[in-house]
Amino acid sequence: MSHARILVVDDEQSIRELLEIMLKREKYDVVTAENGKKALKKLEKESFDIVITDIQMPELSGIELLEKTKNMNEDIVVMMITAYGSTESAVHAMKLGAYDYITKPFKVDELKIIVRKALDSRNLKRENIQLKKALESKYSFQNIVGSAPVMVKLYDMIERVSQTKSNILITGESGTGKELIAKAIHYNGPLKDKPFVTINCGAIPENLMESEMFGHKKGSFTGAIVEKTGLFEIAHKGTIFLDEVGDLPLSIQVKLLRAIQERTFRKVGGTQDISVDVRVICATNKDLEKEVKEGRFREDLYYRLNVIHLNSSPLRERKEDIPTLTLHFLEKYNKEFGKDVKKISQEAMEALKNYHFPGNVRELENIIERTVALTDNLAILPEHLPPQVFNLPSGNSLTSLGALKIGDEPIDLEGIVGRIEKDLLVRALAKTGGVKKKAAKLLGISFRSMRYRLEKHNME
Repeated sequence: MSHARILVVDDEQSIRELLEIMLKREKYDVVTAENGKKALKKLEKESFDIVITDIQMPELSGIELLEKTKNMNEDIVVMMITAYGSTESAVHAMKLGAYDYITKPFKVDELKIIVRKALDSRNLKRENIQLKKALESKYSFQNIVGSAPVMVKLYDMIERVSQTKSNILITGESGTGKELIAKAIHYNGPLKDKPFVTINCGAIPENLMESEMFGHKKGSFTGAIVEKTGLFEIAHKGTIFLDEVGDLPLSIQVKLLRAIQERTFRKVGGTQDISVDVRVICATNKDLEKEVKEGRFREDLYYRLNVIHLNSSPLRERKEDIPTLTLHFLEKYNKEFGKDVKKISQEAMEALKNYHFPGNVRELENIIERTVALTDNLAILPEHLPPQVFNLPSGNSLTSLGALKIGDEPIDLEGIVGRIEKDLLVRALAKTGGVKKKAAKLLGISFRSMRYRLEKHNME
């Protein structure tokens, strides 16, 4: 708290000197001014954390100084000094933005505490502003990386729906970034300064879900030793994100529907309705229409949630984004681990591009995180990648060739052979750490033939 700059303004010299001595003992940097006009000149030229000003001063009153100070810089904390029994003006000053007031004759210890609390409050406010800016930056939709056509369309939808308060359903496989999309919508829209609260519907036991969502009264069930505020109430005026909403039990679906329809709910064991205003964003990797048909998900709730539908595509459907995502994660984990892995070799990149990524973007990120953490090389080579990367999808695997049937329609012989050849090249290079001569020997071909095949598959 030391080194904070404080401007003391009072037309009484004894008060100025007393405050200056006391505050300097607390290691604050103190400047004084004998009236409001001189204080304003100092405020125009210098920066201060706190202004402590008398209310009753000639020419420019403390109230006027407060208003002008706040117009210059809203972040400056202003504290008022008032005579005993004349607190009405001080209360008016607080309505105008003053942090607090002290009465003459004031106690030194009391003033120290108020100044300390004022600085704590200011620092907390600054931290909150910085955190919100960081969150907005982190969850900007530009950070959902990719340039495939499906991603361009998704960016456009995120930008448009973020300006609404409509309920949104995000579907997609695990690992496709559904929560990142939800946060991008929240932090780029009108609710960005309001709460964003997440409930993982698949991670909370059914007997605790209602209490977690809506809260409970003290004594409402065994173990309810204190009253609990539910996450819906915490999210008031903001966004509640229901992750894996398809896992919600039917008993909770009924209560969720009421909360969304009527904007009210009751705590477990409660008798009073609590009003709530929240925007609901849901995500699921399940086919909710199928769940509705099979009786596992309420149809009326489905239509309440699915006002706007967004789909997060699996990585195998936008493989052109793999290089961009890889470099994005490479940069991220270089910073996080203090590494300087400059690039990924062409052979390693080809292996990633040929992998089917059942875990989607999350799996790719985990692979790059692991690789950067474990390598001291300047480049990621095939041998640095985990073994599963070198297994083709089952539909294209070498073992499935026996099941390949030739029917009346022509097959893509060149494409099938090309994929097998490319896969074997990648595997051989991985086995030899990228050494082409050794890989050629493993494949039983000449180095010249190896070069030709690598060039043919754009792997050179």
